[in-house]
Amino acid sequence: MRLVVGLGNPGPKYKNNRHNIGFMAADEIVRRHGLSASRSKFQGDISEGDIAGEKVLVLKPATFMNESGRSVGEALRFYKLSAEDVIVIYDEIDLAAAKVRVKQGGGHAGHNGLRSIDAHLNDKNYWRVRLGIGHPGEKSQVSNHVLGDFSKQDRTWVERELSVVADELPLLLGGQANDFTSRVAMATQGQPQSTTSEVSAKPETTKTNTRPASKEASETALGHALSRAMNRLRGRE
Repeated sequence: MRLVVGLGNPGPKYKNNRHNIGFMAADEIVRRHGLSASRSKFQGDISEGDIAGEKVLVLKPATFMNESGRSVGEALRFYKLSAEDVIVIYDEIDLAAAKVRVKQGGGHAGHNGLRSIDAHLNDKNYWRVRLGIGHPGEKSQVSNHVLGDFSKQDRTWVERELSVVADELPLLLGGQANDFTSRVAMATQGQPQSTTSEVSAKPETTKTNTRPASKEASETALGHALSRAMNRLRGRE
């Protein structure tokens, strides 16, 4: 059994905040994989079901971000799970918008949701999926930035990223963290997940570059030949 936790703040006031991208990811995972309707438990909202043959619980703590650990710790103890069974999805200001990073263990890097989880689990060896929201540039603007809503322009990459995070979650559940990260990165950047476009581009590139180079080489060789012939004629005179 795995516990997937999306971090955020409850209530309509915070629904579209950058700080709530973890909640958004949790909702998309539930929708994509047809998990059960959420119910109130463990001081949060929880859904459950099977993903790629594994029992998965998706939890959205309702304790507000700074007390996320209370909810996560309660669920962990109830199901007798270890920290390694937990995947936490959250916002990361130190990553550019639309970037994603995955790692197991580590520090909280000032994120209050992780700080609370660390305190209640007493074990930092859980998995972290960091979804970049960008940094405002000034430390004094961090609070306004994370608690501000995503812009209309942001919605394109946010929706694409959340969709692929949900679709590729089975890779992460199966221990293929690098593959998961690569798939999310490629989809978010709009890059194809196959080499079809690269292969089709090669003949055109070769055609464009080869012909002028060949023509120039021929003209140069002809010029050298004429020059040598003229020199021989001059020598005879």
